[in-house]
Amino acid sequence: MIRTVVSAFLWAATAFCLIVDLPFLALVSWLTRRSDPGRRVVGRMFRSVGRVTIGLNPYWKFRLERATTQPFHEPSVVVSNHESEADIFLSTLLPWDLKYLAKKEIFESPIMGWGMKLAGDIGVVRGDRRSGVRALLECRRKLGTGVSVIIFPEGTRSRTDEMLPFKDGAFRIAVDMQVPIQPVALAGTRNALPPGSMLFGKSNAVIRILDPVPTTGLTAADVPALTERVRDLIAQARSELRQELGIA
Repeated sequence: MIRTVVSAFLWAATAFCLIVDLPFLALVSWLTRRSDPGRRVVGRMFRSVGRVTIGLNPYWKFRLERATTQPFHEPSVVVSNHESEADIFLSTLLPWDLKYLAKKEIFESPIMGWGMKLAGDIGVVRGDRRSGVRALLECRRKLGTGVSVIIFPEGTRSRTDEMLPFKDGAFRIAVDMQVPIQPVALAGTRNALPPGSMLFGKSNAVIRILDPVPTTGLTAADVPALTERVRDLIAQARSELRQELGIA
């Protein structure tokens, strides 16, 4: 009962912040349409709501961890494993301007979808090849403005403790644009928002920034090996994080 009440309050607070934020997002988006083609300012304003939700949530202990001293190169293609819907909240702790590739259904929802559109995020219909091609082209356009994109190359969150195979779209974009891959690994969010539930669960989660992987000089022929290399890096880091968090 307590968890239901707390979850209802947190969702109401998040919705309230978004509703209050939306007019300002729209105004700033219009005012900066020429000076800020990557919609960086609007993106930061929108992501701040996610950090507010993390701060208010008594069930969540989310933190950012850096495992690299190498500087972030902008633009980059940021890739991460995917455990739950709470990964979106956890990833707002990343200290970069990012545009998200996310399923189209979210964009069709009121409030959240409007905010994502204003922030310049990219929608894709899962399993629709045409939509996938359009989304990848839009990712290239965003990178062309100098802003980075974040992609979850598993395509969907894993229903088990095992990582799914990585799709190669993110890596093809990075090679084509000759921008680095910036891997991040996360662990601990599986119970933060259980599948099919709106109730928040107890979660001690970490998102770790790994060393960037350059793509300079790589070609389309190198994409399969690059995909597997980055997946292995993330899988290893995820395994380490799970051990640190005491996740069996």
